[in-house]
Amino acid sequence: MPQVQCKAVLFDLDGVLIDSTRAVARVWHRWAVEHGFDPEEVIARAHGRPSLVTVREYLPDADHVAENREVERREIADLEGVVPLPGALELLASLPEDRWTIVTSCTRPLAEVRIRAAGLPLPKKLITANDITHGKPHPEPYLKGASALGFPPAECIVLEDVPAGVRAGEAAGAKVIAFKTTVQESALREVGADWVLNNCADIRLLDARKNLKLALADNL
Repeated sequence: MPQVQCKAVLFDLDGVLIDSTRAVARVWHRWAVEHGFDPEEVIARAHGRPSLVTVREYLPDADHVAENREVERREIADLEGVVPLPGALELLASLPEDRWTIVTSCTRPLAEVRIRAAGLPLPKKLITANDITHGKPHPEPYLKGASALGFPPAECIVLEDVPAGVRAGEAAGAKVIAFKTTVQESALREVGADWVLNNCADIRLLDARKNLKLALADNL
């Protein structure tokens, strides 16, 4: 199995640690229909980005804060089928708690609700849409995630599942492992993912001393 080393791991949430695909699709499908947009297009564009960005793009003249608050309310209320993805609980449990965090495009209330619903540990230094000005694919989320843990981004590995997130990690200067949980492998490779795996079950911690040494399944 190939091995990589890093100081810390920065996890995206949806599509990396938890499966919330059906819940996300239900909320955005309903929202799109209500506003006369193509549901499939809206769902695809909403993945991996702050919901406020999607609201602004589709409703440029609306009260964005109020509209986004309603989307958030619906997402918090819909937790059916929100479960941990394979290997997520095991990988998080194996890592020292000060060497990993979650960097998500969800708002803080939504992220915390989904993390708890999936039975995942809540990181001490969670980075959410409430903590940033520019969402993915801008590097700011992962720059802040690395800073929160006290490491340069170049010494971190980002785990992502969508092109916007891969671009954000790469732009921050980190290496990126992408999972084939949300989009096709070709889309992840096109935006520069360093490794493409199935899910967290393809990663195993070998050593947690000065550097984290990770073994990756031979699916590169």
